[in-house]
Amino acid sequence: MPDAAKLTPRQDEILRLIARAIERSGYPPTRAEIAAELGFRSANAAEDHLHALARKGMLELSSGTSRGIRLTPQARLALRPRGAALRSLPGMEQLMLPLIGRVAAGSPILAQQHVEATVGVDAGLFSARPDYLLKVRGSSMQGAGILDGDLLAVRQTREVRNGQIVIARLGDEVTVKRLRRTASRIELLPENPDFAPIVVEPGQALDIEGVAVGLLRASL
Repeated sequence: MPDAAKLTPRQDEILRLIARAIERSGYPPTRAEIAAELGFRSANAAEDHLHALARKGMLELSSGTSRGIRLTPQARLALRPRGAALRSLPGMEQLMLPLIGRVAAGSPILAQQHVEATVGVDAGLFSARPDYLLKVRGSSMQGAGILDGDLLAVRQTREVRNGQIVIARLGDEVTVKRLRRTASRIELLPENPDFAPIVVEPGQALDIEGVAVGLLRASL
């Protein structure tokens, strides 16, 4: 893996830790989680390594967000097994995904009137194959590095795990939040202290439209 050869052993370990976390849960670890996993004394030590990886083109970092960490295409290429890279170079396996804007109340999320464009993207950018891109509105998920105007890659599924970032339809409104299920209730959690959790009341209609599998910072 030629790109990985530029990294120190510790940087390579951190890069792989981040990739595993994204594959497992759909979102990157926090600085504190990286520090705890690798035995650092503080999150600052993890931050130093993250900035070194960013300088080497392996990560994109968003300031002010605990999970503002993204693998670059260069990192994903470096992490692939030897021999797989040539089959998955950027641009060689493109997905043509519908870009969904505002979703009208009561209508399917992939209804034609919601599709603003069709976007070609590299399949290797995502932890799982997405079905569409959803334009993010607002700042309720900024702590997860999901900002207003970003394009969230979504895989359509109703099978989601506790803690994943989901696209949920609550009544007539579609929202992006982190799912938390307990024995007594379901909550949709924001990643911004300015927003309150959404508690799903018994009998209230809740449909899971999909799970986030990646993110693009839009220039559209």
